[in-house]
Amino acid sequence: MYRKTPFVGKEYYHIYSRGVEKRKIFMSTNDYNRFMALLYIMNQNAPFRMDNILRDKRNGLTNIFKEQREKTLVSILGYCLMPNHFHLILYEHTEGGISKFMGKLLTAYSMYFNTKYERSGPLLTRPFRSEHLNNEPQFMYIFSYVHLNPLSIIEKNWKENGVKNKKEAAEFLKNYKFSSYQDFLGINRPESVILDFSLIPEYIKNMPLDFGTQEQVFQENNKIN
Repeated sequence: MYRKTPFVGKEYYHIYSRGVEKRKIFMSTNDYNRFMALLYIMNQNAPFRMDNILRDKRNGLTNIFKEQREKTLVSILGYCLMPNHFHLILYEHTEGGISKFMGKLLTAYSMYFNTKYERSGPLLTRPFRSEHLNNEPQFMYIFSYVHLNPLSIIEKNWKENGVKNKKEAAEFLKNYKFSSYQDFLGINRPESVILDFSLIPEYIKNMPLDFGTQEQVFQENNKIN
């Protein structure tokens, strides 16, 4: 599908999409976990069937993160899943990598969701949206924005009005399992293998990850963006 700004190899992109008609695309904890497992295992050229792995009802999805992959299509540098949408920060290794990865990811998840909830038709808006990240302030803004996004669950208008209860917000984000924020905080979990830390810019690695700094970076760069 035609894009106003085509993807270019060796560049960073913010990718996002939401449910059709703003519907929820994650209805349960298992839905979120399934999408995160797909973020990892669909990031390769080789096809993969989850059937055999998922026969282990207790550890099925966790076992996905132990699977060996072929060369990855993209590098995932950050992500956040919300009830009716998601955000990804990707690096395209070679031409066509993002498009192929997103095609595999969204097809696999939509098939899972439609089968589970006995529905048909598109689940997500098409095409998925993309934004080229081409400078440091923009990247820092997106990085903070993606990881602060779950605040909308507890403070709907935080972006416009600021965060009222900063202590509660910091604790909520620290415990929100459906984003990569926990991985940057150094919390040990199987999902950490989704990320490729080697391609994260040094200015992001060196940026303090506490909630106060993230909110400050967002507010300062929000004026620019």
